[in-house]
Amino acid sequence: LREWFEQPLLSPQAIEARLEAVAALVADEELREAVRAGLKKIGDLERLAGKLAYGMANARDLLALKEALQAAAELRNRLAAAEGLLGQIRERLADLTDVVALIERAIAPEPPAVLNEGGLIREGYDETVDRLRAVQRDARSFIAELEVKERERTGIKSLKVGYNRVFGYYIEVTKANLSLVPSDYQRRQTLTTAERFVTPELKEYEEMVLGAEEKLNQREYELFCAVREVAVAALDRILRTARALGELDALQSLAVAAVRGNYVRPQVNNSGAIIIREGRHPVVERFLGPGGFVPNDTHLDDAGRRVAIITGPNMAGKSTYMRQVALIVLLAQVGSFVPAAAATIGVVDRIFTRIGAADNLVGGQSTFMLEMSECRTILTNATRRSLVIMDEVGRGTSTYDGMSIARAIIEYIATRIGAKTLFSTHYHELTDLDRLSGVFNLTVAVQEDPRGIAFLYRVVPGKADKSYGVQVAALAGLPPPLLVRAREILAELEARSGVGRRVVQLEIFPQPENHPVVERLAALDIDNLTPLQALNILAELKEAVDKVKPSRRGKRGGR
Repeated sequence: LREWFEQPLLSPQAIEARLEAVAALVADEELREAVRAGLKKIGDLERLAGKLAYGMANARDLLALKEALQAAAELRNRLAAAEGLLGQIRERLADLTDVVALIERAIAPEPPAVLNEGGLIREGYDETVDRLRAVQRDARSFIAELEVKERERTGIKSLKVGYNRVFGYYIEVTKANLSLVPSDYQRRQTLTTAERFVTPELKEYEEMVLGAEEKLNQREYELFCAVREVAVAALDRILRTARALGELDALQSLAVAAVRGNYVRPQVNNSGAIIIREGRHPVVERFLGPGGFVPNDTHLDDAGRRVAIITGPNMAGKSTYMRQVALIVLLAQVGSFVPAAAATIGVVDRIFTRIGAADNLVGGQSTFMLEMSECRTILTNATRRSLVIMDEVGRGTSTYDGMSIARAIIEYIATRIGAKTLFSTHYHELTDLDRLSGVFNLTVAVQEDPRGIAFLYRVVPGKADKSYGVQVAALAGLPPPLLVRAREILAELEARSGVGRRVVQLEIFPQPENHPVVERLAALDIDNLTPLQALNILAELKEAVDKVKPSRRGKRGGR
């Protein structure tokens, strides 16, 4: 599934083949659930194949392989009537009954993880193993019988016959009973409270039993290796099956997502148009729950709607909208259903995004430098068939520099590249670029009332002329005194901006203008002024305006 998302398809025919397979699983709940249940039994078959290839698989791995191959055979039967891509996947599920049968016959049901301590081979698979195991089982009864016999012969009721890996078999006598030890006992080990001995009979039996154990472990290891080599010889078939199961897993995952998310099958073609009705962000809507996400339409094409300039306040949903368009296109070209009421996707050759702010301190790149580098990559590699998403380009530098760069980028894409583009910005001055062929404006609807603003999260045709920055800051919970001061500063900046200049940041509820020139003009009674008085007042106002000019020039770089 990750490979599919990293390498989406470019052929409408190949995309349609996947969509048809997903549609078949969506329509057949019984088959979908059977596939899902069967895949849960399989685990990571490619990882098991890798361990086989490198000679690292143990007996437990072979049992896991057997269970996976049995589940794959069951899935093959479930897909007996499948057509199209599902039918092709069924044919690639190799027949591995020979490997399954051998592992079932040869490997013990609960083998150890290590390979040199026995317990690997199933009872009845090999005569030699069965005979050597019988010797080991007889050893237990021999020890019990020998212990009873030696207690009777020596009169030592606490006498014990035991075994450890260092000293082998022994007869243990407490120090209180050492006087009763027969002469044929040979001392082997001294303990704090006891002595350990051997007899000629016990030594002879020990050699036979230990020899049997060593031979048994060696024989089991050889048989295990032979079984493993049979599995290794089938590695090509196993890998082919693993890849087919991986595709089946991806298709059923897309089908489950489509059912749970109420996705629709997109129409995919080479029309060059991206038309989405009531599209939704597949991740955000999962967090919001049913009905919590506001859907939006999208219409991009190669004619009059190539570049959309999106304006609107922060937090109103511009970035989410652009991301959802990119994700819907990506999902469609993976072969997935999409979160929308309907969608027609003209295949794109690449999706480029310039979203968010970051820096590269190690590489010596500032936020703005990194942003420009990403823009260069987009402008160098995008084609007419590409989808470009650009969010707030130019905000990392001064207002006029950023606005100039953003404007030039839009013009370059619109006139030279022609890629379908969503370009969000707070530079409302850029909305006049809709005079260019293929450029149009979108905005995010906001509802205003005396109590404040409400974001509707609806993307609609048109342009915004207000940024609502102070109001968004209030929604974010900044301290009230800070907000009051922000409004004062904003009013001062707007007053200095000059008549006729378009201001980027406007208030919803403008503060009363208190500039002295404006106040003086408002107080004049024009009907009762003589010509001389009017000239004198005009001279005074001109002098007041001249005092403001130097300050205004010094602020050209700011908002």
